[in-house]
Amino acid sequence: MDLRTTYILLFSLVALTGAVPVKYLDCGSAVGKVSMVDINPCPTQPCQLHKGQSYAVNVTFSSEVQSDTSKAVVHGVIAGVPIPFPIPIEDGCKSGISCPIQKQKSYTYVNQLPVKTEYPSLKLVVEWELRDDTGKDLFCIKFPVQIVS
Repeated sequence: MDLRTTYILLFSLVALTGAVPVKYLDCGSAVGKVSMVDINPCPTQPCQLHKGQSYAVNVTFSSEVQSDTSKAVVHGVIAGVPIPFPIPIEDGCKSGISCPIQKQKSYTYVNQLPVKTEYPSLKLVVEWELRDDTGKDLFCIKFPVQIVS
């Protein structure tokens, strides 16, 4: 291995281990338990989301039920009013999770949070749910963000 490859590997490992879990509130994970939430890049909290960029949202959770499917539902909560927030992939089984979801197993859900250029600059709370095949929340998390130019 040459010196350049060694440096690239070293910096990659530092970047991975330097990820800071995001502070979140559980908003009703009825049939699952969240152990960690990470948004990348998010060096400060609340996360500053720049218009025109996309952010990786990673949620590590365990399921208390078996489920053949899972569906993500995301809202931006502004002044207490939930507004649907479109994401590229609603199917949790296509977002890092191997379905069917098994009881008592841990999973890492991975999706993208795109921030459109036409969004207004403001502070809000993102509410992210992943529902099982009966509509119950495998996880429900809330975290504050600020949309900036």
